[in-house]
Formats: sequence, structure tokens, C-alpha cells
Amino acid sequence: MGAPTTPVTTGTPPRPTRGVPPADRALTRPRRRLLAAAAALVALAAVGAGSLLDLRTPTPKPADAPAGEFSAGRAYEDVQVIAARTHVAGSPANDQVRAHIEQQLRGLGLETEVQDTVAPEAGQLSGAAGGATFARVRNVVARLPGTASTGRIFLVAHYDSVQTGPGGNDDAAGTSAILEVARALTTGPHPRNDIVFVLTDAEEACLCGASAFAASHPLAADGGVVLNLEARGSTGPVIMFETSRNNAKLVDAFGRAAPHPVGTSFAVEIYRALPNDTDFTAFLDQKFVGLNSAYIDGGAIYHTPLDTPAAMDRGSLQQHGDNALGLAREFGETDLADLGSGHDATYFPVPGGLVRYPGTLTLPLALLAVIAVAALGWLTRRQGRASIGRLAAGFGLALVPIVAAPAAAQLLWLAITTIRPGYAELLDPYRPIWYRLAVLALAVAILFTWYALTRRRIGPAALAVGGLAWLALLGVLLAVAVPGGAYLTTLPALAGALGGLVALRTRQTGPWPVVAVTAAAAVGVLILLPTVVLLFPALGMGMGGVAALVAVLLGLVALPVVDLLHPQAGGQRGLLALRARRLGALPAGAAAVAALVLAGVGLAVDRFDAAHPAPTHLMYAMDAGTGQARWLSHESDPQPWTDGYVDGVTTVEDFPGLGDGELRAGPAPAANLPAPKVEVLSDTRSGDERLVRVRVLPQRPVRLLTLHVNGPTEVTSATVNGRQYDVARMATQKPWGFGLVFHAPPAEGVEIALTMYPTGSGDGPVALRAMDASDGLDALPGFRPRPPAVGVVGSHSSEMLAVARTYPI
Repeated sequence: MGAPTTPVTTGTPPRPTRGVPPADRALTRPRRRLLAAAAALVALAAVGAGSLLDLRTPTPKPADAPAGEFSAGRAYEDVQVIAARTHVAGSPANDQVRAHIEQQLRGLGLETEVQDTVAPEAGQLSGAAGGATFARVRNVVARLPGTASTGRIFLVAHYDSVQTGPGGNDDAAGTSAILEVARALTTGPHPRNDIVFVLTDAEEACLCGASAFAASHPLAADGGVVLNLEARGSTGPVIMFETSRNNAKLVDAFGRAAPHPVGTSFAVEIYRALPNDTDFTAFLDQKFVGLNSAYIDGGAIYHTPLDTPAAMDRGSLQQHGDNALGLAREFGETDLADLGSGHDATYFPVPGGLVRYPGTLTLPLALLAVIAVAALGWLTRRQGRASIGRLAAGFGLALVPIVAAPAAAQLLWLAITTIRPGYAELLDPYRPIWYRLAVLALAVAILFTWYALTRRRIGPAALAVGGLAWLALLGVLLAVAVPGGAYLTTLPALAGALGGLVALRTRQTGPWPVVAVTAAAAVGVLILLPTVVLLFPALGMGMGGVAALVAVLLGLVALPVVDLLHPQAGGQRGLLALRARRLGALPAGAAAVAALVLAGVGLAVDRFDAAHPAPTHLMYAMDAGTGQARWLSHESDPQPWTDGYVDGVTTVEDFPGLGDGELRAGPAPAANLPAPKVEVLSDTRSGDERLVRVRVLPQRPVRLLTLHVNGPTEVTSATVNGRQYDVARMATQKPWGFGLVFHAPPAEGVEIALTMYPTGSGDGPVALRAMDASDGLDALPGFRPRPPAVGVVGSHSSEMLAVARTYPI
């Protein structure tokens, strides 16, 4: 016999022997495991640090910065004037703010005017069911004419504040940024296109200023590009969070021209699904295109007395202005007729820029990710790293942390709010960082516990494939339902599958498998880590489970790297295997302890005090006809201070201007305050039609007034100060079924004409219920000032003082 031949192998490496336990059937088996793990962790930490550093706000430029640049130092001088005190629409303080804005714009040589009109709430131009909201608005409008205009760019912010705070950020930030952008643009050659600066009124009340401009101002007649500047907090990166439809070319311009482009198509999808609105909504109603931007962290001060100039992060103001100036210059030189696009873009931030690609690729990429993960599963089985049964088990078990982490995060927040119920009235805690870290630590604890319990029986390769399979399937689901968010799972799944395929096709003990899975995990870090960070302020701690879910998805992409940290038992049994399992449980235990410690630190550090008061809600309502008065509160679980005023639950059907639903209530002393007068100017009938003209006249300075109808009649149209609005036919069978709300009413009152038809037999009296409301409870009998550690919740009805009376007609 001849000498035995050595078999030659090509292509796929031979399958491992059946004696290799599942726990050792990994995608990588480097000889120097600790060194490989350290290198992988350093690489991922560097990618993560780069991603987070890119979200930092820029250094504010001083007031002596070059004339053509945006200076937060110069803009902050306007912030201090605009937000010197509360300036709700229609107030003398708001008049002073408007005068300052006019002076600044006219001082730049711009064509400046004040649009003084009555306008409906955005979205209410017709067909309002059950009533409508209006306001007297005075918008400041200035134009920088272009040299060869192809259209107009509108820089928009609102200059009014809520009644509960001076609006140092919301929206003195946007208003001052626009004034500084206008100054910078006028220092050089005029742009090609017209640029219009629109500082709107009554945004906080009803978006009525933007509605008036977008629907009726001559400069808005041909549409254009809107850049709306907002703030919903005090700090953090400026996020471009909303766009018009078919935004591909707009997003491309944003990524190219904004010096600090932070924005995601996922944020756009979230905002489109939420019931929130800004002035941008009014422009979208009129078919404008554009971008909406805001900084949103530090939400605890939102709409409260704490929203002062001193609370502002000037780095956020600098980013707002840098981006607005860059975009104004970009669109100022663009052919605006060429901005049309047939699709939305998918986009997200990375260090140094904005990744973007056509939304038409969303579903194909999602399907490609599914195919790639399926190929990885096939090759994993072919090489003997996992059986079909273990692959199926890995897929099923991967759902456990996906479900458990967000559920645990919500339970953690429920426990924290049980201990500190005042958090329920806040958008976010004053110092949320500790709670955010606690949620992330909890997600890590759940992921590591799950992995330690399942790795030995199922195997690391099967678990890695199962986790990627869920990401790929979620990518398909998102591509169909929420296309702008599909990249969050599609791209990490695709990267993870490609990394796994490379790892399986190269020498298992060499460096390339580790490089491949680390690169795949880096893609997940690059995409998902900024998302986790941005989700916390966007949704608040009350929805911290969403951030926990994204954190777990990131962990599933990085499972092969996590496996490098897991102690190896190999084929050992007995004490050595038990020791390895115990070591494997250490990271999970440490993360769980960290979650509890971080939550405890949050409770210890974020206490309510004079600088960070507990939010409370209280208002006062009096019927001037009966002399009955009540304290009212929206707090479902009243704070101790509020408990001193309310002692039960009630509805406010006799105060329809205060909304529907149950409120906490308690008796209050009657104040010596007059109700608004209703003067009947005419009452005519033609067949069944009845036309009633009245003037509602406040008898004191007020922020708003309302008029509601009750009786066997229905209202088909309403004319408010000469402007007619058709409304849906609305029978007023329930008490005070149809009504009008008017913000910033003039001293001479509001003239209203109602066209009505009888319902049923038409018998019975018809009555009008008039109510007006001002702000401030200090002068009321029985009111005790809040202690220093008790504050005002950011609500449009906080501190409201309402007086109503019924008038038969």
C-alpha cells in the first residue's frame, strides 16, 4: 500500500464535530480571546464616542464675531428683551415685544409691516365640528428682495409666549435667531430669491398668526419654502424633526447647507403620528414645503415660569442660527421651482454629516436584509454551528429581551413616579440623566441575563442569527408602515448578516471574523446609539421603554462581540463549567445593580426645591349669575398644595370654555369680578333660519373669551368680526354644544353672527353662555401663594381665572 494522502479542502470549511457543545459554536473563536474582546470594545467605544460628540452643540460665537456670521452673543441680547417677562398674545407686554422686533427689522433697512387681522386656528378654515377657535393677531413681516427671484423663502418663528412663562426658549430663541440671520444676510449681496421674515403672533393660543399669514397674506400667495424655528426645552442639539411630504431635495439641501445637520427620517415619522402642532402646520395646510427645527432637551421648564433667558443653552441658540443662516443662503440661491420630488428621503446623522438615500430603496433594502440573514442562517447550519432546531429556538428566544426591556423600563418609571408623583406633571425630570442611564443599564441587564441563560443550550451563533432575524423582519414591517424608520433595523441587520457571512467564510481562529463582527456592530452603534440618545428628550421618561427597545436592538446586533466577553466553559464540566456560568452572570448582575443605583441617585439628586419646583395646576371659575365659584385642577393625583383647594371630582358642563372631562374641584369664595356682556345687535328669522348678531364685550383685561350655544337649535355658520366661517351642522342637544373661542380679544369686543336652525320640535329657550378668562390668582379671595418649592405646570389653563354668565336669547 502507498502512503496515506492528505485530503485537500476548498470552499466551505468542514463542519465542527458533533462533540463540540452548542456554547462553543460561535461565529468567532479567536486564539487570544481577551485581546480580541478588548480591541473590539475599544473600536466600538470610539465609534460611539464619535457619534455622541457629533450631537454636541457648537461653541457660541461672541457678539464681536464677523458681521457675516451668526453670533449667539448678539442674538442673546434680543432674547433678553423678548423674554424679559411673560408676553401672551394681546397683552401690553406682547405689544412691547412686537415694537422691538419692528424696530430691529426696520433698522436693517428691510420692508417691514404688521399684519393685523382676525384668523382661525390652523386646520379650521372650514368644517369645524362643534365650534371654532379664532384670535386677533399681529404678525411682523419683513422682506429682503431677491435679485432674480424664483420664489420665496420664509423664516418663521413666533414671538408670543404662554401665560405661565416668559418664553426665553419658546420661542425667543427662534425669534432672536431670525433677527440675527436677517442682520447677517443684509451685510452682504442680496440673494437671488426673496427672503421673508415672519414673526407670528398667537402661536401658543391657536397657531392663528401663522394661519393668517399662510392663508391670506399677499407674500404667501404663491407658496414657497418655510424654515420654522422652535424650542421645546432649554438645551440639546437642534433637530430637524418635521418636513413637508416628498422631501428628498429639501433634505439634500439640509444635509449640504446646514453646518450642524441633526435630523432623522424616523423623527419625521414620529411627529407625523403625534397630535402636536407648531406654526409649520399652518403652512403645510396651505401646501408650502419646508423644514421644521427645534431643540428639545431640558423639557422640565417647557411652558413654565422657569423658561427664562438665563435657562437657555447658548450653544443650542448658535446651532439654531448657524443652520438657519446656512439654509437661507442655500435656498436663497436655488431655483425654487426645482425642489419637487416624488418621494421622501431616508436620512440620519453620522459624524461629519447626514447620510441620506431615496425612500424608494427602503423596501428593497429591507427585503435584502431578510435574504442576507436567511443566507447567514443557512451557512450557520451548513457549517454545523447550529441546527435548524437551535436556529428556530434562537429566533423565538430573541423576542424575550425585545419585549422584556421596554416593559421593565416602563415598570421602573412607574415605580419612580409612585415614589415621586410630581413627575407625572412634567414632560421630563429636571435632571433626567440619571434616570436615562438607569433605563439603559436595565436594558443591558436584561439582555445579558437572557444571553447568559440561553447561550449554553442554544449556542451563540443561533442566538446571533435569531436576533438579526428579528431586526430584519422589523425592517420589513417598518418599511411598509413607517418607511422613514426602517433604516433603524434594516441597515444594522444587513450589516450584521454580512459581517456574520464574512466571519463564517474566513479562518475561525484568525483576526478577520472578529474584524467582521466588530464592523457590523459599529454600524449598529453608528445608527442606533444616537437614536437612543435623541429618543429620551423627544418622548420623555414616560416613554423611556422606546429607548430601551432601541438599546436592546443595538445589543442584538452586537451579540458576537458580547460573546467575546463571555467566559468559555468549552467541553468542561463540573466546577469549571459552573465557574464559567457564574462569571457569565456577572455583567448582568452588575448592570442590574447599576440600574437600581442610578435610579436611586436620580431620586436623591432630582428633588423638588425652589429652583426646581414641583409642578401644580390650579384655576378658578365663577358663575357671575349665581355667584358660585370653584377651584379646579387637572391633576389626577393632586399635589399636597393643590389638595388644599380641591376635594372631589366634577365636570365643567357649565363652563364649556374650559373643555370636557373630569376635573378635581373644590368650593371657592366668589370674587367681585364682572362677566363679559352679550349685547344682541339683531335677531332676525326667515322661515326656519334664525340669524343672531351679538357683540361679546369683556369688562376687564382678558386673554380669551368664549361663546357657546344651548337649546333646541343647530348652528350652520358663524361670522366673527366680519369674517364668515362655515361649520359642520352641529346640534346643541348636549349642554353648550356649539361654541367659539376668541384669543386676544380687542377692548371693543368681538362681533359674532350665528346662523341657526331649530331641531326637533324647536320648542324651548335658546341661551348663550359667555365666558372670559385672565391669568393670575394672587388677588383672589382665599388664595394662598405657592411655597418656594411649588411651581406651575406648563399648561395653557394654569393660573386661569374664568368668569361666565348665561344670556337667554
